[in-house]
Amino acid sequence: MKPTLHERWKRWQHGLVQSLLLYHGREDHATVRVLLLSCIGTVGMPLYYVIWQHFFPQEYESLSLRLLGILLCALGLFARQFSRQMLHLYLLVALSYIFPFFFTFMFLMNHASGVWGESLLIGLVVLFHFDTGLALSAYLIGTGLACAAAAALGEGDMLLSRQVLQQVPIHWFTIAVLSVAKISRHVLAQEKLAGMGAGLATVAHELRTPLTSVDANVRGLLRMMADAQAPGHSPEDRLTIIDALARIQFEVRHMNHMIDLFLLSATAVRQNLHPVETVSMETVVEAVLRRYPFSSQKQQKQVRLEVRRNFQFAGQTELAVVVLLNLLRNALRAVQRAGKGRVRIIIDGGHQPPRLLFIDTGCGIPAAQLAMIFRRFYSHPPHNGAGIGLALCQEIMDAWRANIRCVSRESAYAIFVLEFPTR
Repeated sequence: MKPTLHERWKRWQHGLVQSLLLYHGREDHATVRVLLLSCIGTVGMPLYYVIWQHFFPQEYESLSLRLLGILLCALGLFARQFSRQMLHLYLLVALSYIFPFFFTFMFLMNHASGVWGESLLIGLVVLFHFDTGLALSAYLIGTGLACAAAAALGEGDMLLSRQVLQQVPIHWFTIAVLSVAKISRHVLAQEKLAGMGAGLATVAHELRTPLTSVDANVRGLLRMMADAQAPGHSPEDRLTIIDALARIQFEVRHMNHMIDLFLLSATAVRQNLHPVETVSMETVVEAVLRRYPFSSQKQQKQVRLEVRRNFQFAGQTELAVVVLLNLLRNALRAVQRAGKGRVRIIIDGGHQPPRLLFIDTGCGIPAAQLAMIFRRFYSHPPHNGAGIGLALCQEIMDAWRANIRCVSRESAYAIFVLEFPTR
């Protein structure tokens, strides 16, 4: 049966959404937004110049301002090569010019015409879909420069005209509504995370009791099998059973460790992350090394701690444990996947700023994945965990005004650098 127009529309819509999700999954979210904005601007700037110049002529048009806008948008097409700082600077400059400055200037120079009044309002709606702080900065900078430029070109009277002033409350109301809507979405996201945290805590508590029971029974069997006089088993059988039970016991210890990590992560989602105490880095690292369930002496010897100089930082001990356990677990997994390498933990309080280095010479991280490893629910390789560990680490570090970043080369090494404010 031939699909109806409505069904074909639904299929096309579903395919478009899936394509966008796949595209977003390969790129950092901020980079995707810059690329989309740049593509739209690169096409829209010349297109609307033709429309307003030839099809529906406006009182004022400027080819030079359009060309500058096209140049700015074209630069954004190379956003994948931008560093985080460069990306933020580009967004501030591009947004300030394109939306508040260009649209406000054209609105004033065209004497508050209906076309440019509506265009300016749409520009503000697009602008405030970006981060509110960034959008406010761009709005103030761009609007101020547009008013100054219009006044310099002899249109100063327009700034206080009725046509212009009556638009101001509409614009401010639009900005307020968009800002409140974003706050509501943020609150909803936090509620979802809190619900996920509560669910993890419930699962952890439900698993704790049977795992403790299994661990106790394994210890009893190990003591019984270790007795050389135990009847019914040859020495080889007893050794095989002991080895199997030891592996079971390790798995139980490892699951208990994961439960601890889930509980700490669930608590971190719900609680205030801001620093409340002074923490010794060496003390925390040593506690994590004692706490981690190494699978063998060989794995434990793959980890080496180097204290160049201890330092203290403002944070929370339990949250610091969450961060370090996640990093140690990821490093050991990388070594295991590569079948080679070791892990070095370096406490370098003599460096400015004080820092902690997690270095593993395992499988490394591909350059294309580096920008995404701190995104929530993203895991590399795929299906390697829930994808909340590194995102939580970054959230905690941000709350402490500290920084976490990764330098890596595929098949060679990965270095996680944690830098803390100087006390």
